[in-house]
Amino acid sequence: MIKCAHEDGKVEFLDGSAVYADAIIHCTGYKYHFPFLNTNGKVTVDDNRVGPLYEHVFPPSLAPWLSFVGLPNLTQPALLMELQAKWVAKVLSGKLKLPTEEEMTTSAQGFYQHLDQVGWPKRLTHQLLQDKIDYENWLLLS
Repeated sequence: MIKCAHEDGKVEFLDGSAVYADAIIHCTGYKYHFPFLNTNGKVTVDDNRVGPLYEHVFPPSLAPWLSFVGLPNLTQPALLMELQAKWVAKVLSGKLKLPTEEEMTTSAQGFYQHLDQVGWPKRLTHQLLQDKIDYENWLLLS
């Protein structure tokens, strides 16, 4: 089990061993928790809402270095993760530029405010339901 991950790519495990990793894939089973990830409060999990996240992927203050792929559910996971991963790859390669941190934060806050206004519980933030096709098309065209 991972104890912590460092900025230089070093990953320490509870047994004291360590490796350098290019990527960490953490499977949560849709009960989100990231005990090894210390973001100094920049990313939190509140009633299963991971945030703030721009388009369910990038924390505005840590983008593009940190991304969460596969959080949304009630969709076809393989397709969604492929589309999100391709979007992240475009951003990391410089082929696609993210909005500013301020714009991403405003977008995420607006999304959360909308969910609150319609009475959608925080724990269901990442359930796409009727918006899944629009979201997948947006990823595909980005």
